Amino acid sequence: MTSPAHRLFDPEAPPRRASDDPTEDGGRAGVLSIGALYNEVEDALTSMFPRNRQLWVRGEIHSFSDQAGRSGHCYLDLVDPDDAAGGGQPPRGRGAPALRVKCWKGTWLPMKGGLAKNGITLAEGMVVVLRGTIDLYRPKGEIGFILSELDVTALLGRLAAQRAQLLRKLEAEGLLRRNASLPVAEVPLRVGLVASPGTEGCQDFLGQLTGSGFGFSVQVVPVAVQGGDAPARVARAVRTLCRTECDLIVVVRGGGSKADLASFDTEVVARAIAGATKPVWTGIGHTGDESVADIVAHRAFITPTECGHEIVLRVGQWWEQHVGTAAAVLSHRVPSLLAEAEARDSAARGRLTRAARGQLRVHRERLARRATALGRLAPEGLAARQSAARTHAARLGPLASGHLAREAERVRSWRRLLTAYDVDRQLERGYSLTLTVSGELVRSAVGLAAGSEVVTRFADGSALSRVESTEIRNDRVEEKDEEMS
Repeated sequence: MTSPAHRLFDPEAPPRRASDDPTEDGGRAGVLSIGALYNEVEDALTSMFPRNRQLWVRGEIHSFSDQAGRSGHCYLDLVDPDDAAGGGQPPRGRGAPALRVKCWKGTWLPMKGGLAKNGITLAEGMVVVLRGTIDLYRPKGEIGFILSELDVTALLGRLAAQRAQLLRKLEAEGLLRRNASLPVAEVPLRVGLVASPGTEGCQDFLGQLTGSGFGFSVQVVPVAVQGGDAPARVARAVRTLCRTECDLIVVVRGGGSKADLASFDTEVVARAIAGATKPVWTGIGHTGDESVADIVAHRAFITPTECGHEIVLRVGQWWEQHVGTAAAVLSHRVPSLLAEAEARDSAARGRLTRAARGQLRVHRERLARRATALGRLAPEGLAARQSAARTHAARLGPLASGHLAREAERVRSWRRLLTAYDVDRQLERGYSLTLTVSGELVRSAVGLAAGSEVVTRFADGSALSRVESTEIRNDRVEEKDEEMS
């Protein structure tokens, strides 16, 4: 009996399902429907790759899609890393091998957690070794691969090789111990901190400084310490602090998985720290964690707390050496110095007291003499002043009367002048005033129009008139123009 696999590749073998109606099949015998064709393909695949057979496949990730926020599945497109179309580039030509890989939610979520614990993040361009089964997706006619296992050991070995290669590269360029050669200030009170504010690692470090009692000045550059853009942010923060007046740059980050600490194994962070113009101390992760950033830094500490403690210890040692010893010597000498000062103060108070009493006695005697002299001279001075006052009073009376008389005469003269220019007096003399109806004074006939009304004011009343016509005297106008010119 011919197997399904043989029937798939044997054009002479009869199909399992064919239409017997020549009108539907175009008169051709043995025509397969699409479903029948896929049945043949599936039988062939099952024959060659049984469903329980697990295959190991090696490929380079061309595209990666984690549907964590939706279905929870994971999809990868692999290309052959040994093919000319590999190297992370899309397949070229029809013959370039490619494979669509699917990992269902139940398998992907535990696998993803295991990768994170080992510091592995799948990304395009990464070569992976996968284990799974062949799958035929009928709606698209696509042969795919169902992922069930991923070789973590191979990935870890590759990551370790990349890390070792980076360290060799930095050492060849003379950057591996460059920052360690920089001198650290004796009293590093001005600290530049690269950290994520509010995190446990940042708080632990700052707690050591604030609880020390020393006057530290901390300039914090907030950054994200994990994620895709974390390496660039950390490197930029280190370069920014190099341009400040800080004595020491500190990079801290609390513990986490290897994936969380992966940012500090990147080349951009390593080069920023190695090329820093100020010493850089690191406190990244927990005990046993050593990143590339720790290796190229001036000093590396196992935790942020330990890093802060070492800075406080350094300042404390300087304090004890330069201030504490002198303070101890001074404290031994203070009692004798105070006793000497009190003795000098007591002697000075005695001298001041005696001098003050002598001065008070001299001034009391002087005041007594002056009081006696004043008692004798006061009556004579008072009599002389009274005589002078009487003389001045006698002279002031006539002078005031004469001045008042002259001012009264001047007031009467002004009153007579004002009376002569009074409007009512001018009206009594026969003059009149011509006003507009609104009460404005008419000074010229130029402003009057025929038919307008005017009010003429006399001494005993007023009269309302209407202007029939106006006559302008040219000689007056010419005279006025000459005055204006």
